[in-house]
Amino acid sequence: MGWKAFDGAAQGQDLAWDADVAIIGSGAGGAVAAEALSAAGLDVLILEEGGFYSSSDFRMLEAKAYPELYQESAGRQTADKAISILQGRSVGGGTTVNWTSSFRTPPDTLRWWQERYGLASLTPEAMRPWFEKAEARLGIAPWDGQPNGNNLVLERGCQALGLRHARIRRNVRGCWNLGYCGMGCPTNAKQSMLVTCIPQALEHGARLLSRARVDRLQANQSSSRIVQVHGSLLAADGVLATGRRFVVRARHVVLAAGAIGSPAILLRSGLADSSGQTGKRTFLHPVALCAAQMPELIQPFNGAPQTVYSDHFMHTQSLDGPLGFKLEVPPIHPLLASVTFPGWGARQAQLLRQLPHLHATLALLRDGFHPDSQGGEVRLRGDGSPLLDYPLNDVIWDGVYRSWLAMAELQFAAGASLVMPLHERAEPVSSWRQAREQIAGLPLQALQAKLVSAHVMGGMAMSDDPSRGVVDEYGRHWLWRNLTIIDGSIFPTSIGANPQLSIYAFAWRAADALIRQLGREG
Repeated sequence: MGWKAFDGAAQGQDLAWDADVAIIGSGAGGAVAAEALSAAGLDVLILEEGGFYSSSDFRMLEAKAYPELYQESAGRQTADKAISILQGRSVGGGTTVNWTSSFRTPPDTLRWWQERYGLASLTPEAMRPWFEKAEARLGIAPWDGQPNGNNLVLERGCQALGLRHARIRRNVRGCWNLGYCGMGCPTNAKQSMLVTCIPQALEHGARLLSRARVDRLQANQSSSRIVQVHGSLLAADGVLATGRRFVVRARHVVLAAGAIGSPAILLRSGLADSSGQTGKRTFLHPVALCAAQMPELIQPFNGAPQTVYSDHFMHTQSLDGPLGFKLEVPPIHPLLASVTFPGWGARQAQLLRQLPHLHATLALLRDGFHPDSQGGEVRLRGDGSPLLDYPLNDVIWDGVYRSWLAMAELQFAAGASLVMPLHERAEPVSSWRQAREQIAGLPLQALQAKLVSAHVMGGMAMSDDPSRGVVDEYGRHWLWRNLTIIDGSIFPTSIGANPQLSIYAFAWRAADALIRQLGREG
């Protein structure tokens, strides 16, 4: 029997389907839930806004990949346009386009959640089996290959300055070391949801409807249950609606549309929670960057994107400032570099001509652990599409400033000939002293400092009590009895590390609880 995969763009009529479980979103949370629930014999329907692409569609071309695989063609931004946000939008979600970096939820993050949000059972020991399950299923292990030139700069700088650092585990099998993970893996080496949990769910009989945008959930107030899922089928461009609609009736609804998409669906539906927290305390890991020109050939577009990291500056509210930050490197490809690197015209062209010798370090700020780090809020535009308002306050700017200093010193220690923080008023400088002086004078302002993010978390936070959270520790909504949230929106703060493995582990844990719940309900 073939897979029951349907393209919304190809449907000539409205659809009305029934299912045991409707899963909205096919990324790290939704796909894990789909595999587990379908394996348990439940009738599962996966609804995905993006298209269904495979390795033969991945040509390592930015101009093709971004419109097909990313939200808003990789042009999503916060409300003030100060932070660019890279989010996946295809079958497999962010797992199809991420850079494969895999970290367990740090123990100090779990402790914070225990102490501040009453999530007493979320100990490292209790979570270990779920991390191990995800790691075994998805090939998460140390990567034996040599770091590429971009990562070696970070490693060399850390060694020179005596900074703690380590190698990054990756979810790959038989990696070809191409370096274009962010455009979809053309060899199926990346163990994304596209090649693991989704195919397995389809083998178990799950149905998949792609290019299907969920507009709202219809609830029965008296029973506190979601009774229908309503949505629009999208054209082949994945943007325009075809005019065809779909409606799904399900015993249970799993919302896994991501930390911007999931709150937006509930907001569009007018389905509040008693704490008033839906869409609030949404975190980004705001990322500041610093570029360097190296005397040796770097080719930052070739090789595994992220294989080295440093948590040396991650300790919060101490000498490392109110937030703390994690150091990694991004791959540098021409299109995204052109919209991220400062300047334009001849000035930027001169910089990008040095691309084979360019290196960049990124600092991933750990937001949500300081009283003044409240994250952002998801709200709706006039047309119902989501928008993240993420104010940049003093604690964020403190982290940006400290991270520029740390990255510049590290890059010079690694042998850089020129260093430049990514800021519109920055210029390449040739010494650590010049870098310190320049950074001290850079205005800490939105649209001047170049900030990005690829990690969106929170907005539907877990808690032990409905007065201070949206869901319980298994993602079960406090108000709507047959609604479970299984994605990064349930995290009460940012993770402080690349979140995909955390989402996988929490998703398997939540799916296991949901299987038992549905079994009891009959």
